Amino acid sequence: MISVVSFNGGRGARNLLPSLVEIEGVSLTSIVNAYDDGKSTGVLRQFFKMLGPSDIRKVQESLLPKSLPEYDNVKRLFDHRYPVPANRDKILEEIYQFATGNTNVIAGVCINDELIKTTLRFYLLTFYKGVNTIEKCEAKKLSLDDCNIMNLVYAGAFLAAGGNFEQATINIGKLFKLSGSVLPTNIEDKKLVAIREDGTILYSEAEIVELRSNVRIKKIYLLDEYPDKEILSHLSIAEVEEYFEAMNRQVKITPRVKHSVANADIIIYSSGTQHSSLYPSYITEGLTDAIIANKKALKIFITNIGEDYETPRYNANDFIKGAIRYLRMGSQFTVDVSDLINIAFINNRFSGKLEENYVKYDEAELNSYGFKVIIDALEDVENPGKHNGKFLAGKIMELYNEYFISINSC
Repeated sequence: MISVVSFNGGRGARNLLPSLVEIEGVSLTSIVNAYDDGKSTGVLRQFFKMLGPSDIRKVQESLLPKSLPEYDNVKRLFDHRYPVPANRDKILEEIYQFATGNTNVIAGVCINDELIKTTLRFYLLTFYKGVNTIEKCEAKKLSLDDCNIMNLVYAGAFLAAGGNFEQATINIGKLFKLSGSVLPTNIEDKKLVAIREDGTILYSEAEIVELRSNVRIKKIYLLDEYPDKEILSHLSIAEVEEYFEAMNRQVKITPRVKHSVANADIIIYSSGTQHSSLYPSYITEGLTDAIIANKKALKIFITNIGEDYETPRYNANDFIKGAIRYLRMGSQFTVDVSDLINIAFINNRFSGKLEENYVKYDEAELNSYGFKVIIDALEDVENPGKHNGKFLAGKIMELYNEYFISINSC
């Protein structure tokens, strides 16, 4: 069995991960940070004091096996969002009726498989009771506008697991017999913020992802609580940076993540949004040291195909430099690039209409790192801007077989 560990966000590796698990003999673990706080996910985080389930949910959805009983119905549940505005009382009543066994229908989906139905009922009843208790004790109401029904299931699983977000993720993975494992990098409820090079403050993960700018992000931080905009508006840029540095908190990887990295045969730094999805994972204490300690793993970096709001005008080298910078932040020791990356994949296909939006590269600059650089047509021509998952997965396994032979012949 070949153990593959991938660091990714919710969507950046959705073409690659399903292609990897289709390869016979591959055991996949996807490691994802859960700092997402956009829209309804942010509402759930604030209400339940939990990490965000959205990116975890997206990855787990991509690993749903087609052989799963009621696959189509389960897929519909993962995709279902309530409208804006949502009829909160009607939704809660529907949840209660399903959770107490009065109907087999939830969010317009009829569930017949007994194990799935019974477990969903348990999680949704736990969610329902949790909402009632918190609303009574804290005098606040949970909005369900634009909320994904499965996020409510994750909230219920979180409560049922005694507030252990990792265990909730594992339990849902087992329920749906996923083709691979998904783990959060850590279980500490921190808030992700950032500051741009011009001093602009990004007060949440949602602002990092959504706010357009041609100004690069200077640094990300993990805080116990969201900063007060009113107070910070009266501070100088230097004072804000000093405050963020003082309030920045180190989080630790879970033992399961450490074990997965330590025993991986292939470690992949996947494509995706950098400052919200990947860099926050890289700075997790213990992660870099676990990667370095694993001397047998083939370590692969995959650059993005196109630019996004977080990485304006980044070339391939910028993506690699950023990853190395944040991986080094997660260790107290001197970190050599050769301990982190063996191979980097760079795309050279520009099939979309706006070539200027593609990530460019300087081959000489890339070769200066000392690791192997593979420049190839990695884009899916039918889905411009996305990787060809099957091609990339095949290349990774081909390279691993060569690497395995080389290290075992020494």
